[in-house]
Amino acid sequence: MIPAVSIVDVVKTFGSLRALDGLSLEIRQGEFFGLLGPNGAGKTTLISCLAGLARLDSGSIRVLGHDVVRDFRQARRLLGVVPQELVFDPFFSVRETLRIQSGYFGIRRNDDWIDEILHHLDLTGKADANMRRLSGGMKRRVLVAQALVHKPPVIVLDEPTAGVDVELRQGLWQFVRRLNGEGHTIILTTHYLEEAEALCNRIALMKQGQLLALDSTVNLMAAHPGASLEEVFLRTMQR
Repeated sequence: MIPAVSIVDVVKTFGSLRALDGLSLEIRQGEFFGLLGPNGAGKTTLISCLAGLARLDSGSIRVLGHDVVRDFRQARRLLGVVPQELVFDPFFSVRETLRIQSGYFGIRRNDDWIDEILHHLDLTGKADANMRRLSGGMKRRVLVAQALVHKPPVIVLDEPTAGVDVELRQGLWQFVRRLNGEGHTIILTTHYLEEAEALCNRIALMKQGQLLALDSTVNLMAAHPGASLEEVFLRTMQR
């Protein structure tokens, strides 16, 4: 089976900073995959390269077999990305924002799916509200909705619950678990390690653009009896 994401010998530099240093890993179709590391580990840089927002210096990244450079359009259609930053257009309502996002992928008249997303993200009551009038937590929900509007098979969640209330977290994870159960591949970065421990089947631990560990969550925990994932994480980062 073709990997959901294949990353081979990826290097990305910013001046003298080597943000990604020969990184290689594969993410299988249907996985709930955790990409963990401290600030500066290269996680967001990797996601930017995956989404075509940053250009690789060398190496390759493929999404379901489609190279993110040579076959950018198809690779991007297969991907939904929830960024860390709260980026939004202040001139449109929530529903208009999701319709416009659908249009970027050539999708029309998908209000039934938009309504379903709004329901699961508790945004139905805000569907006609202007984006600039939403709270930070509500705006983050809309970012999640935008990433899902074209039903991508691979979904990347970059710190999706940062600054979000507990109730939304629970609703979001219930919805994302459902999508994963339907076959969507989920890639999660988070500083809430208890979320990764509860959700992810397999975890990669990164530091300074390199891969320190890659294994199932069960195996990572078994190698450190009695330790939480946070303790495993700290021990690995001290190598």
